[in-house]
Amino acid sequence: METMPHILIVDDDREIRELLARFLERNRFRVTAVRDGREARRHWPLGHYQLVVLDLMLPGESGLDIARWLRTQSDIPIVMLTAMGEETDRIIGLELGADDYVPKPFNPRELLARIRAVLRRTSERAEKLVEPSARAIRFSGWLLEPARRRLLNPDGVEVALTGGEYDLLVALVERANRVLTRDMLLDLLRGRQAGPFDRAIDVAISRLRRKLEDDGRHAQLIKTVRGGGYVLAADIERS
Repeated sequence: METMPHILIVDDDREIRELLARFLERNRFRVTAVRDGREARRHWPLGHYQLVVLDLMLPGESGLDIARWLRTQSDIPIVMLTAMGEETDRIIGLELGADDYVPKPFNPRELLARIRAVLRRTSERAEKLVEPSARAIRFSGWLLEPARRRLLNPDGVEVALTGGEYDLLVALVERANRVLTRDMLLDLLRGRQAGPFDRAIDVAISRLRRKLEDDGRHAQLIKTVRGGGYVLAADIERS
């Protein structure tokens, strides 16, 4: 039982909590289900969780508030549940570092597939962390240290990145000076294609530009290619 991934579900709908708990437990997950932020905070130190399923529409403290709090505690993967048409909240959630989102109403099997995909990516990131051959990468004065999963600015100060931001930066750096479409980036990061209204990559790029102090309107480092995608315009040095 202890070897099963432990998932924290935060949703005020009792039927959804119970349905997801039973379904995920049948698929070999440990589950703790709570109804709001207060219960989430109380249970947080009691379990070693691998992922959080978080409903955005909660009474009182919103799912966005809980996501902000989670990001102060950990880089744990977050899969958000959103009502249809809540694009603004979904985008804000992605800006807070959510790893994926599933619109309501949803098929539990789709949520299961998303959870497994996020956990797989998290596991792959952890494996990369201990690779002894990972070499430091310099670009435009910045230093990326794959062995320690950290980014240093030109002054040598570490810049905090979420797991998603770090993976996006690595994808761009490893393919520097090559145009990467949104579909290519989504496939690299999430293993799926972009939908017609999927702004996840655009939001992530905007967030990463801020971290790199790259003015979005006149970006010189991560450039937008009209009708194409994005390109990291920089010479790469490995050490």
